[in-house]
Amino acid sequence: MVGELTWRKRLLGLWMPLAVFGVVALFPFTWMAATSLKTNAELYDPKAMPLTIRHPSLVHYIDLLRETNFLTWIANTMLVAVVATGISLLLGTMLAYPLARMRFRGAPLLAITVAVTYLVPQSLLFVPMADLIGRLKLGNTLSAVMLTYPTLLVPFIAWLLMGYFKTVPKELEEQALIDGASRWRAMTRVILPLCMPGFISAGIFAFTLAQNEFLYALLFLSRSDVRTVPIGVVGELIRGDAFYWGQLMAGALLGSVPVALIYSFFVKYYVAGLTAGAVKG
Repeated sequence: MVGELTWRKRLLGLWMPLAVFGVVALFPFTWMAATSLKTNAELYDPKAMPLTIRHPSLVHYIDLLRETNFLTWIANTMLVAVVATGISLLLGTMLAYPLARMRFRGAPLLAITVAVTYLVPQSLLFVPMADLIGRLKLGNTLSAVMLTYPTLLVPFIAWLLMGYFKTVPKELEEQALIDGASRWRAMTRVILPLCMPGFISAGIFAFTLAQNEFLYALLFLSRSDVRTVPIGVVGELIRGDAFYWGQLMAGALLGSVPVALIYSFFVKYYVAGLTAGAVKG
């Protein structure tokens, strides 16, 4: 009797909520996959069920790869995301470390300023950004988005790493300084290795945001050969009032694969990095 009650509690308290969450989380991907595998005749049939596939076909994937520059968009997206993430991690670390580990006048105000900067919407920033990119003559180049994306990523990365740096005991750093290490050596050899989960979680966030960014890419990248996936798919598969839903869903599904793989490989470090800065040790 006790075993049966325990099993029912686990079923109602654990497995059923997990099942509901799994269905909700996977529903968009299931819809995209089902839409991308239907033929046009089935896709536009008003009597067909949305998630049922009578005649599976890869025609939309073939058309996407043959008729568009999708592979070029993927390469551009990966290059931009990797470079923007690297720049943002470097600048975010340089900003977060002194705010978290050193005492100087104005540090609390600067930390609040970093958080407020992250809250500034892109709609207020794209006008001066467009003017700056125009003056530098970087329009229709990947350098334009590589340089503007860190303005969105650095404040959040710095705020996340500040919380993570504070969890490392100060005694470790002080011992390294007493033993003759410089501040730079103590940071690179003692603090940063201990904060690797925080760097991974910040890097995953930055990579995801850079890969999916839309507004700056829409403003600065108008040529097909320099577009990223979000702009390329929307710009070339939506023509006036004609939506190529099969290819749109195929592009969206393929574009989400890199991020899904990254999350699956580093999910343990990602969760640890997000929660480590929640409480101060």
